[in-house]
Amino acid sequence: MTNNDIVQKLWNLCDVLRDDGINYSDYVTELALLLFIKMEHENTQSGILSTHKLPDYARWSVFTNLSGINLLNEYRATLLKLSQHDDPLIAAIYADAQTRLREPRHLEQLIKSLDGIDWFSAQKDGLGDLYEGLLEKNASETKSGAGQYFTPRPLIDSIVALMQPQPGETIQDPAAGTAGFLIAADTWIKANTDDLYDLTEQQRSFQRNHAYLGMELVPDTRRLALMNCLLHGMEGDDAGVVHLGNTLGSAGSQLPKSSLILSNPPFGTAKGGGGPTRDDLTFTTSNKQLAFVQHIVRHLKDGGRAAVVLPDNVLFESGVGADIRRDLMDKCNLHTILRLPTGIFYAQGVKTNVLFFSKVSQAATASTQNVWVYDLRANMPKFGKRTPFTRGHFADFEAAFGTDPHGSSPRMDQGETGRFRVFGRDWIKERGDSLDISWLKDDSAEDAADLPEPSVLAREAMDELNGALAELEAILAELGEEVAE
Repeated sequence: MTNNDIVQKLWNLCDVLRDDGINYSDYVTELALLLFIKMEHENTQSGILSTHKLPDYARWSVFTNLSGINLLNEYRATLLKLSQHDDPLIAAIYADAQTRLREPRHLEQLIKSLDGIDWFSAQKDGLGDLYEGLLEKNASETKSGAGQYFTPRPLIDSIVALMQPQPGETIQDPAAGTAGFLIAADTWIKANTDDLYDLTEQQRSFQRNHAYLGMELVPDTRRLALMNCLLHGMEGDDAGVVHLGNTLGSAGSQLPKSSLILSNPPFGTAKGGGGPTRDDLTFTTSNKQLAFVQHIVRHLKDGGRAAVVLPDNVLFESGVGADIRRDLMDKCNLHTILRLPTGIFYAQGVKTNVLFFSKVSQAATASTQNVWVYDLRANMPKFGKRTPFTRGHFADFEAAFGTDPHGSSPRMDQGETGRFRVFGRDWIKERGDSLDISWLKDDSAEDAADLPEPSVLAREAMDELNGALAELEAILAELGEEVAE
């Protein structure tokens, strides 16, 4: 059996959860609580883990030897005890965990189905990769809404390959989701160090416990991230690799400076008092992505590098948006922008880019001299189930980017008919510091029938209007005028 076959079998178990009245959005969280116990069992049985991380009362054999209401009661009690466990990482994974299962027969069915899976085949690729596949499957089912925190794997792998994470570096994702970027960085380093065996024991310990750090706002998403990391051999500190908190609040200001930051911040404008509350950011904005850009610039070490997925509005938003872009180009060398195809994210209709930059210093000015733009959006196929988006679609961009993660490899401007062009800082300044740069005629542009759903268009319009309103309120506040409620 391939990993895809096993992922499909796991996803089919969601039919059992649906029969017990569990909401679509809770499928993976519910399944993961039981699945993690099973995976720990399989890793220990096969010798991949020398010791079992879970206590005796949470062993798989406990549940296979029970049935009926005794089984359900024991499972509920186990989740509660795990949430109060002395090991802070286990306690974090099962924090506030409760099963929504009400029928003992459904829990029995899940356990028997998990026992019937060919785990030997699954372990050839690693149980962490299997778990990652389940998260991706969940994200691809748009009804679950999981696409908001899942970045397509081909995009993550391409970004990590270009950024070339190194042993000994601190790597951060301030909007970690299910930890895809951090796990891909760890996988890259392991692939280039013979699974860390080329390192000293001290270096290996650093990689396992101190190299990676993420922050995630949503508790259930963070739970999935912690499980994902642990199954990939990444333990982190006492709170795990991914900490629970709001990067745009006081918790974010406590994150350390890092050598490499990889992230796909959440899209949208904050509503209902949920905006950035940090007082250490230079520019006040209700636009979450613009706030994340400021965090990333601030929390990169001098000489550090970043690759960040951002929607189009970050490139052209006026007012404070232009101020933040200028600040970015002063303190960092923004060397490359990749315009991504539409339709590759599970949140349809979103137009995104990847910004690649290196930090010069917090006090620097005019660090960016030229910005290279690669247009992978114009004249691209419409991606979906019939035309899947793969790592191969990045091959030409990766070749054009070059081998230097700081963007200093020799490059060639491909001219008005090519996809890769360079634009000087003075030319960008004349355009009001807009980075929304395109030149190719897009023959594959969507016709009216293929436009995003009206709700998507309405949401985009509302986000822009809210951003403009926030800027006007800031101007009134500076003038000493009260803003009417």
